[in-house]
Amino acid sequence: MKTIRLNSGKEIAEVGLGCYDIPNSVTKQIVFEACQAGYRHFDTAVLYGNEYEVGQGISQWLKSSKDHKRSEVWYTTKLWNSQCGYMQAKAGIKSCLEKVADLQYIDMLLIHSPLCGPEERLNTWKACQEAVDEGLVKNIGVSNYGKHHIEQLLSWDGLKYPPAVNQIEISPWCMRQELAQWCLQQNVHVEAYAPLTHGYKLSHPPSEFVPILEKYQIDMAQLLIKWSLQKGYIPLPKTKTPARLKSNITLDFELTDEEMSIIDQPDAYDPTDWECTNAP
Repeated sequence: MKTIRLNSGKEIAEVGLGCYDIPNSVTKQIVFEACQAGYRHFDTAVLYGNEYEVGQGISQWLKSSKDHKRSEVWYTTKLWNSQCGYMQAKAGIKSCLEKVADLQYIDMLLIHSPLCGPEERLNTWKACQEAVDEGLVKNIGVSNYGKHHIEQLLSWDGLKYPPAVNQIEISPWCMRQELAQWCLQQNVHVEAYAPLTHGYKLSHPPSEFVPILEKYQIDMAQLLIKWSLQKGYIPLPKTKTPARLKSNITLDFELTDEEMSIIDQPDAYDPTDWECTNAP
Protein backbone atom coordinates (compact mmCIF):
# COMPACT_ATOMS: atom_id res chain seq x y z
CA MET A 1 0.00 0.00 0.00
CA LYS A 2 1.24 3.49 -0.87
CA THR A 3 1.92 5.96 1.92
CA ILE A 4 1.50 9.70 2.44
CA ARG A 5 3.97 11.85 4.38
CA LEU A 6 2.32 13.94 7.08
CA ASN A 7 3.58 17.27 8.45
CA SER A 8 5.06 15.31 11.35
CA GLY A 9 7.37 13.56 8.89
CA LYS A 10 5.67 10.20 9.52
CA GLU A 11 4.34 8.02 6.68
CA ILE A 12 0.72 6.84 6.81
CA ALA A 13 -0.93 4.26 4.54
CA GLU A 14 -3.14 6.06 2.04
CA VAL A 15 -6.21 3.92 2.83
CA GLY A 16 -7.29 2.95 6.35
CA LEU A 17 -9.92 0.56 7.64
CA GLY A 18 -12.63 2.48 9.44
CA CYS A 19 -13.72 0.45 12.48
CA TYR A 20 -16.90 2.33 13.40
CA ASP A 21 -19.93 0.10 14.05
CA ILE A 22 -18.07 -3.18 13.58
CA PRO A 23 -19.49 -5.52 16.26
CA ASN A 24 -17.03 -6.22 19.06
CA SER A 25 -17.54 -9.94 18.60
CA VAL A 26 -15.99 -9.88 15.12
CA THR A 27 -13.70 -6.82 15.27
CA LYS A 28 -10.55 -8.73 16.24
CA GLN A 29 -10.98 -11.23 13.40
CA ILE A 30 -11.82 -8.59 10.78
CA VAL A 31 -8.80 -6.47 11.75
CA PHE A 32 -6.54 -9.54 11.63
CA GLU A 33 -7.91 -10.51 8.20
CA ALA A 34 -7.47 -6.92 7.04
CA CYS A 35 -3.81 -7.08 8.04
CA GLN A 36 -3.52 -10.31 6.08
CA ALA A 37 -5.17 -8.62 3.08
CA GLY A 38 -2.66 -5.75 3.10
CA TYR A 39 -4.17 -3.04 5.33
CA ARG A 40 -1.67 -1.23 7.52
CA HIS A 41 -3.86 1.59 8.86
CA PHE A 42 -6.75 1.22 11.32
CA ASP A 43 -9.06 3.92 12.64
CA THR A 44 -11.12 3.60 15.81
CA ALA A 45 -12.24 5.84 18.69
CA VAL A 46 -13.31 5.78 22.31
CA LEU A 47 -16.85 6.35 21.04
CA TYR A 48 -16.74 3.17 18.95
CA GLY A 49 -16.17 0.97 22.00
CA ASN A 50 -13.85 -1.44 20.17
CA GLU A 51 -10.36 -0.06 20.77
CA TYR A 52 -9.33 -3.20 22.68
CA GLU A 53 -10.55 -5.51 19.92
CA VAL A 54 -8.86 -3.49 17.17
CA GLY A 55 -5.62 -3.65 19.14
CA GLN A 56 -6.03 -7.39 19.64
CA GLY A 57 -6.48 -7.93 15.90
CA ILE A 58 -3.29 -6.01 15.14
CA SER A 59 -1.46 -7.81 17.94
CA GLN A 60 -2.54 -11.20 16.59
CA TRP A 61 -1.10 -10.31 13.19
CA LEU A 62 2.15 -9.04 14.70
CA LYS A 63 2.56 -12.30 16.62
CA SER A 64 1.72 -14.46 13.59
CA SER A 65 5.16 -13.94 12.00
CA LYS A 66 8.54 -12.74 13.22
CA ASP A 67 8.72 -10.69 10.01
CA HIS A 68 5.77 -8.52 11.09
CA LYS A 69 6.92 -5.29 12.73
CA ARG A 70 4.95 -2.88 14.93
CA SER A 71 6.30 0.01 12.87
CA GLU A 72 4.46 -1.34 9.81
CA VAL A 73 1.00 -0.77 11.31
CA TRP A 74 -0.76 2.51 12.03
CA TYR A 75 -3.29 2.67 14.88
CA THR A 76 -5.53 5.74 15.28
CA THR A 77 -7.98 6.46 18.09
CA LYS A 78 -9.92 9.54 19.21
CA LEU A 79 -10.69 11.21 22.51
CA TRP A 80 -14.41 11.65 23.07
CA ASN A 81 -16.04 14.94 24.10
CA SER A 82 -16.18 13.91 27.79
CA GLN A 83 -12.38 13.52 27.70
CA CYS A 84 -11.74 17.11 26.60
CA GLY A 85 -9.95 19.43 28.99
CA TYR A 86 -6.37 19.09 30.23
CA MET A 87 -6.79 16.64 33.11
CA GLN A 88 -9.59 14.75 31.38
CA ALA A 89 -7.44 14.32 28.26
CA LYS A 90 -4.45 13.14 30.31
CA ALA A 91 -6.65 10.47 31.89
CA GLY A 92 -8.23 9.67 28.53
CA ILE A 93 -4.89 9.14 26.83
CA LYS A 94 -3.81 6.81 29.64
CA SER A 95 -7.04 4.83 29.25
CA CYS A 96 -6.64 4.60 25.47
CA LEU A 97 -3.11 3.24 25.88
CA GLU A 98 -4.16 0.68 28.46
CA LYS A 99 -6.67 -0.78 26.00
CA VAL A 100 -3.93 -1.45 23.44
CA ALA A 101 -0.98 -2.10 25.75
CA ASP A 102 0.43 -4.72 23.35
CA LEU A 103 0.92 -1.99 20.73
CA GLN A 104 3.09 0.08 23.11
CA TYR A 105 2.05 3.44 21.63
CA ILE A 106 -0.67 5.17 19.62
CA ASP A 107 0.29 6.22 16.11
CA MET A 108 -2.36 8.95 15.85
CA LEU A 109 -4.55 10.50 18.51
CA LEU A 110 -7.36 12.79 17.39
CA ILE A 111 -9.73 15.11 19.23
CA HIS A 112 -13.03 13.65 18.03
CA SER A 113 -14.90 16.95 17.71
CA PRO A 114 -14.66 20.69 18.47
CA LEU A 115 -17.79 20.63 20.64
CA CYS A 116 -16.06 21.17 23.99
CA GLY A 117 -15.49 24.83 23.11
CA PRO A 118 -12.49 27.10 22.40
CA GLU A 119 -10.77 26.99 25.79
CA GLU A 120 -11.09 23.26 26.37
CA ARG A 121 -9.98 22.48 22.83
CA LEU A 122 -6.64 24.17 23.55
CA ASN A 123 -6.33 22.55 26.97
CA THR A 124 -6.91 19.17 25.33
CA TRP A 125 -4.29 19.94 22.68
CA LYS A 126 -1.80 20.78 25.41
CA ALA A 127 -2.28 17.29 26.87
CA CYS A 128 -1.96 15.74 23.42
CA GLN A 129 1.32 17.58 22.78
CA GLU A 130 2.68 16.33 26.09
CA ALA A 131 1.75 12.76 25.10
CA VAL A 132 3.88 13.18 21.96
CA ASP A 133 6.81 14.47 24.03
CA GLU A 134 6.44 11.48 26.36
CA GLY A 135 6.50 9.02 23.44
CA LEU A 136 3.00 7.72 24.18
CA VAL A 137 1.60 9.09 20.92
CA LYS A 138 3.45 9.60 17.63
CA ASN A 139 1.08 12.02 15.85
CA ILE A 140 -1.88 14.20 16.85
CA GLY A 141 -4.74 15.65 14.88
CA VAL A 142 -8.38 16.69 14.90
CA SER A 143 -11.70 15.46 13.59
CA ASN A 144 -14.87 17.26 12.50
CA TYR A 145 -13.06 20.61 12.77
CA GLY A 146 -14.05 23.57 10.65
CA LYS A 147 -11.63 26.17 9.33
CA HIS A 148 -12.12 28.52 12.30
CA HIS A 149 -11.36 25.71 14.78
CA ILE A 150 -8.06 24.93 13.06
CA GLU A 151 -7.20 28.62 12.71
CA GLN A 152 -7.63 29.01 16.46
CA LEU A 153 -5.23 26.15 17.05
CA LEU A 154 -2.64 27.30 14.50
CA SER A 155 -2.59 30.81 15.99
CA TRP A 156 -2.30 29.59 19.60
CA ASP A 157 0.95 30.68 21.26
CA GLY A 158 1.21 27.29 22.96
CA LEU A 159 1.27 25.38 19.67
CA LYS A 160 4.20 23.00 19.39
CA TYR A 161 2.81 20.41 16.96
CA PRO A 162 0.26 21.46 14.32
CA PRO A 163 -2.49 18.94 13.62
CA ALA A 164 -1.31 16.26 11.21
CA VAL A 165 -4.83 15.61 9.90
CA ASN A 166 -8.42 16.78 10.01
CA GLN A 167 -10.74 13.79 9.74
CA ILE A 168 -14.06 14.86 8.22
CA GLU A 169 -16.89 13.20 6.33
CA ILE A 170 -16.26 13.46 2.59
CA SER A 171 -17.96 11.80 -0.36
CA PRO A 172 -19.16 13.07 -3.74
CA TRP A 173 -22.42 14.05 -1.99
CA CYS A 174 -20.65 15.83 0.87
CA MET A 175 -17.56 17.25 -0.82
CA ARG A 176 -16.57 20.04 1.60
CA GLN A 177 -14.30 21.36 -1.14
CA GLU A 178 -13.46 24.71 0.44
CA LEU A 179 -12.61 23.24 3.85
CA ALA A 180 -10.67 20.28 2.42
CA GLN A 181 -8.59 22.39 0.06
CA TRP A 182 -7.86 24.93 2.79
CA CYS A 183 -6.64 22.14 5.10
CA LEU A 184 -4.33 20.79 2.41
CA GLN A 185 -2.97 24.28 1.83
CA GLN A 186 -2.09 24.43 5.54
CA ASN A 187 -0.31 21.06 5.20
CA VAL A 188 -3.02 19.45 7.31
CA HIS A 189 -3.93 16.24 5.52
CA VAL A 190 -7.57 15.32 5.09
CA GLU A 191 -8.83 11.94 6.24
CA ALA A 192 -12.19 11.15 4.64
CA TYR A 193 -14.51 9.19 6.88
CA ALA A 194 -17.70 7.60 5.59
CA PRO A 195 -16.31 7.66 2.01
CA LEU A 196 -18.84 4.93 1.19
CA THR A 197 -21.74 7.01 2.61
CA HIS A 198 -22.39 4.31 5.24
CA GLY A 199 -23.54 2.17 2.32
CA TYR A 200 -26.46 4.38 1.33
CA LYS A 201 -25.22 5.04 -2.21
CA LEU A 202 -23.69 1.63 -2.93
CA SER A 203 -26.73 -0.37 -4.02
CA HIS A 204 -28.15 1.98 -6.64
CA PRO A 205 -25.37 3.81 -8.56
CA PRO A 206 -26.42 7.02 -10.31
CA SER A 207 -27.01 6.26 -13.99
CA GLU A 208 -24.10 8.49 -15.06
CA PHE A 209 -21.74 6.37 -12.92
CA VAL A 210 -22.66 3.08 -14.62
CA PRO A 211 -20.45 3.50 -17.73
CA ILE A 212 -17.46 4.22 -15.46
CA LEU A 213 -18.17 1.13 -13.36
CA GLU A 214 -18.48 -1.00 -16.47
CA LYS A 215 -15.36 0.45 -18.10
CA TYR A 216 -13.10 -0.51 -15.19
CA GLN A 217 -15.13 -3.55 -14.05
CA ILE A 218 -15.35 -2.17 -10.52
CA ASP A 219 -18.03 -1.73 -7.87
CA MET A 220 -19.29 1.49 -6.30
CA ALA A 221 -17.08 1.12 -3.23
CA GLN A 222 -13.94 0.94 -5.36
CA LEU A 223 -15.10 3.94 -7.39
CA LEU A 224 -15.72 6.09 -4.30
CA ILE A 225 -12.46 5.12 -2.61
CA LYS A 226 -10.47 5.88 -5.77
CA TRP A 227 -12.27 9.21 -6.20
CA SER A 228 -11.24 10.17 -2.67
CA LEU A 229 -7.63 9.14 -3.26
CA GLN A 230 -7.42 11.14 -6.48
CA LYS A 231 -8.70 14.19 -4.58
CA GLY A 232 -5.63 13.86 -2.37
CA TYR A 233 -7.49 12.53 0.69
CA ILE A 234 -6.89 9.53 2.96
CA PRO A 235 -10.14 7.52 2.79
CA LEU A 236 -11.27 5.32 5.67
CA PRO A 237 -13.72 2.81 4.18
CA LYS A 238 -15.45 0.46 6.59
CA THR A 239 -16.67 -3.05 5.94
CA LYS A 240 -17.98 -5.83 8.17
CA THR A 241 -17.61 -8.27 5.27
CA PRO A 242 -14.22 -10.02 5.02
CA ALA A 243 -14.70 -10.61 1.29
CA ARG A 244 -14.83 -6.83 0.75
CA LEU A 245 -11.54 -6.15 2.47
CA LYS A 246 -9.37 -6.99 -0.52
CA SER A 247 -11.54 -5.37 -3.20
CA ASN A 248 -11.61 -2.07 -1.29
CA ILE A 249 -7.84 -1.74 -1.69
CA THR A 250 -7.64 -3.26 -5.18
CA LEU A 251 -7.64 0.03 -7.03
CA ASP A 252 -5.41 -0.54 -10.05
CA PHE A 253 -7.19 1.93 -12.31
CA GLU A 254 -7.06 5.71 -12.76
CA LEU A 255 -10.10 7.90 -13.25
CA THR A 256 -9.83 10.51 -15.97
CA ASP A 257 -10.47 14.21 -15.26
CA GLU A 258 -13.79 13.90 -17.09
CA GLU A 259 -14.81 10.91 -14.98
CA MET A 260 -13.83 12.72 -11.79
CA SER A 261 -16.07 15.61 -12.86
CA ILE A 262 -18.96 13.23 -13.46
CA ILE A 263 -18.55 11.76 -9.97
CA ASP A 264 -18.30 15.20 -8.33
CA GLN A 265 -21.62 16.42 -6.91
CA PRO A 266 -20.64 19.96 -5.82
CA ASP A 267 -24.23 21.14 -5.42
CA ALA A 268 -25.18 18.28 -3.10
CA TYR A 269 -24.97 18.41 0.69
CA ASP A 270 -26.01 15.05 2.06
CA PRO A 271 -23.89 14.08 5.08
CA THR A 272 -24.62 10.67 6.55
CA ASP A 273 -23.12 11.47 9.94
CA TRP A 274 -23.03 14.35 12.42
CA GLU A 275 -22.20 17.90 11.40
CA CYS A 276 -20.21 20.05 13.80
CA THR A 277 -17.62 21.75 11.59
CA ASN A 278 -19.74 24.89 12.09
CA ALA A 279 -19.81 24.72 15.90
CA PRO A 280 -18.64 27.79 17.87
